[in-house]
Parts: sequence; C-alpha cells; structure tokens
Amino acid sequence: MRHEKHFINFSLLAVLTVAGFSAIQFGACNPFYSTAEGADTGVRTTKKQAAATEGTASFYAGQFHGRKTANGETFNTYQLTAAHPSLPFGTWVKVTNLSNGKDVVVRINDRGPFVKGRIIDLSAGAAKKIGIMQTGIVQVKLEAVKLLPAAFISG
Repeated sequence: MRHEKHFINFSLLAVLTVAGFSAIQFGACNPFYSTAEGADTGVRTTKKQAAATEGTASFYAGQFHGRKTANGETFNTYQLTAAHPSLPFGTWVKVTNLSNGKDVVVRINDRGPFVKGRIIDLSAGAAKKIGIMQTGIVQVKLEAVKLLPAAFISG
C-alpha cells in the first residue's frame, strides 16, 4: 500500500515533466527567460512575413555595452547585432539604409526597440556600417536572411 502511493506520485511527476518539456519545445512558455522587460510575446515570424519591412531604425547607446541582452548574451556594441520586437533570436537580417543604399547583416539577439515607431535597434558597429551615427535614426528596409526552427527559439 505504501509503495502504491509512491508509484502514483512518480507517475504524476513523469507526466508533468513530459508536458513541461513539450510546452518549452513548442514555445508555450520559457522558464529560462530572465530579463526585466518580460518574456517574448510568442509571436513567431515566418520568412514570408519577414521578407521585407520598412521603418525607422535607431542604435543602442554605449551605456548598454557589457549588459545582458534578452537572449542572455553579453551585449557588445562593436558586434553586428540588433534588437527586434518579434523576430526569433538568431535570425540574420539584412538592414539597408534607404537614404544612402548602404547595408549590413545583423543577428537578432535582443528585444526592442521600446520607442514607438521604431522597428529595429542596431548595435553601434552595425549603425556605423550603414552610416547612421550622425543622425541617430534613419529609414531602413529589413530583409530576413536566415530563421531558426521554432524548436530552437529561446525567447
């Protein structure tokens, strides 16, 4: 009788564990998310949706250098990375400055921008490549180059 109670508890634990891993794999929850801004909205952008988007880009100020990004990496202002509100982490995006035609390919590793009307925040390294350091903001075109499968998305 005593062992039957433990068997039932063990069975319940096994079922909950399997359900938890399934939820994580399919993006229902993310227990590893640790930033103050809150977890990902759950929006998953397909290649077709991310094919080409135009809007305003800005770049991170130097005060964020060395801080953690939403995906857990340490932000390096000199790397070619960016923050986007919904593209999966690890997505490579070609960003083209519409005023001068210069472009750069960046990897999404953070969430943002948190300023209304902006579609992407670039690292200073990426901003220099497309010539927006003087103005701070510029109209850009975004084109997804590579997307990760949903099972590998961490946020």
